[in-house]
Amino acid sequence: MDFAGTPVSRDFVGTEHLMATRVALLCSRVRVEEKLLRDALVQRGADVERVDDRETVIDLNVPWRDFDVVLERSLSQTNALAALQVFEAWGLPAVNRYAVTALCNDKLSTSAALTAAGIPSPRTLVAFTPESALDAAEQIGYPVVLKPLTGSWGRLLARINDRDAAEALFEHKAVLGSHEHSVFYLQEHCNKPARDIRVFVIGSEPICAIYRYAEHWITNTARGATTSNCPVTADIASLSRRASAAVGGGVLAVDLLEDGDRLLVSEVNAGMEFRNSIDVTGVDIPGRVADFVLRVARQGSAPVEVLA
Repeated sequence: MDFAGTPVSRDFVGTEHLMATRVALLCSRVRVEEKLLRDALVQRGADVERVDDRETVIDLNVPWRDFDVVLERSLSQTNALAALQVFEAWGLPAVNRYAVTALCNDKLSTSAALTAAGIPSPRTLVAFTPESALDAAEQIGYPVVLKPLTGSWGRLLARINDRDAAEALFEHKAVLGSHEHSVFYLQEHCNKPARDIRVFVIGSEPICAIYRYAEHWITNTARGATTSNCPVTADIASLSRRASAAVGGGVLAVDLLEDGDRLLVSEVNAGMEFRNSIDVTGVDIPGRVADFVLRVARQGSAPVEVLA
């Protein structure tokens, strides 16, 4: 399939090439991660074709038969979810599955799934008006963290230190009035060291982890955090495995917070970035992802992870 979504005949290729696993790499642009994933798949004998989600046209009546699996790497959560819905209706396996991606892309859905599974995570309250949000903040106690329901790279997070700041920020969100600002998602502020932990989980296996350090309370690498290898202890492995199973499993990044003697799951990310973690951990992350994608293609569907 070319970038415009037009089916391309493969009749001209040899028999050996036709036997290769056919992978559609759905992405908005080719970043370092996408290049590494493509190379890892090709090294394993896969036939990889990039599909640009900004240009492709999906005809619901013409299922994609040229591919055995889709590796979804879109920068747009909206585009990703729309495409994954169609692939699932066609019976075309994708990494990650629609349900997993949709759940991880919504912080409230993620928190609800973690809580239902009994997985320790920061105390979370949800409110729907500035007045009830103020009551929720005071129930948690200042400082309190306000997060958007969707978003990445640490954007639109706020640490609210007192009632005056809460009143001003909640009123501001109410005036903005969009869907993104109509639900107030509030969490306790954890007394973590100047770092958090990101664990890379593929299938049900935590393959490696990193510490992310920052002087700022937000420790995203997109905000300038530095990294180092984090040993995957038994506690980290167990908690990450449980968090992955709670959202359905796949290729995931589980973010953990150290709060005193507590280890808490902060978020689970379905569209993980990893280019700065390969050398730090010494683990071939794209290779491990490629192995999982090819396993999904052979099985015909992504495995659904469940809590043991």
